Amino acid sequence: ARRAGDFPSRSAMTTIGDLPEDVLVELLSLLPARDLLRTCRLVCMQWRYVVDLTTLWKRKCQRDGFYRQSLDRSISDWRIFYMLCHLKKNLIKNPCAEENFQHWTLDNNEGDKWKIEDLPGAHGNNMPDPTVHKYFVTSYRPCFKSQLITLKKEGYWNQLMDEKRPEITVKDWYANRFDCGCRYELTVKLLSKDYIVLEEFHPEPVVIEQWSDAKWREVSHTFQNYPAGVRYIWFQHGGQDTQYWAGWYGIRVTNSSITIGPQT
Repeated sequence: ARRAGDFPSRSAMTTIGDLPEDVLVELLSLLPARDLLRTCRLVCMQWRYVVDLTTLWKRKCQRDGFYRQSLDRSISDWRIFYMLCHLKKNLIKNPCAEENFQHWTLDNNEGDKWKIEDLPGAHGNNMPDPTVHKYFVTSYRPCFKSQLITLKKEGYWNQLMDEKRPEITVKDWYANRFDCGCRYELTVKLLSKDYIVLEEFHPEPVVIEQWSDAKWREVSHTFQNYPAGVRYIWFQHGGQDTQYWAGWYGIRVTNSSITIGPQT
């Protein structure tokens, strides 16, 4: 049996502050990033030090599947890398016409107007991505639609955009129908708080001839090292058919995306 003197005194009892650094890193890495930065970092100097450690954020990346060993030398700030990976999503809403025209502004809606059809559509082909089931299709006069993305609403704070300038990747998919020629256009603008264009991607319009293969094609562009001050992204695409046939013989578009951050 133990004698009374064998038990540790109350003052010698271990507190969370007495834990070894690696154990504290492991425990705190279980918490959401928001709690770490807004609450835990303010508890005491020790916790602030641990929350700022590279090892903690690298551990969070491992937990959430963002970590690859090949990234070790290329990542200068694992906290920012984690935040960008955690935030990453398609900023274009309703990209595949599953919610009718919700979230889209119809800038030009001429001819017989925009329409939604099911893949593969008449004289068309299926998408390489089997999860995409619908597309938007244009008519015989100009049809353009757009979305304006407010970065702060999506979690991308001003300092992050201005100091880190994370990559902004834009993708869009377009196709014609085999029996009619058509025209496709895409414009993406990075805008300031006053809607001034800081950088723009506007490739030459694509004109597809009648009796072409009707395959879906992807256009992609990544904005890098853009000016500070980006607060909005404006995305617009569309076109028309080139033979002025009544109905919906123009360019087909779907699966549009805008993502910010590392290509994980």
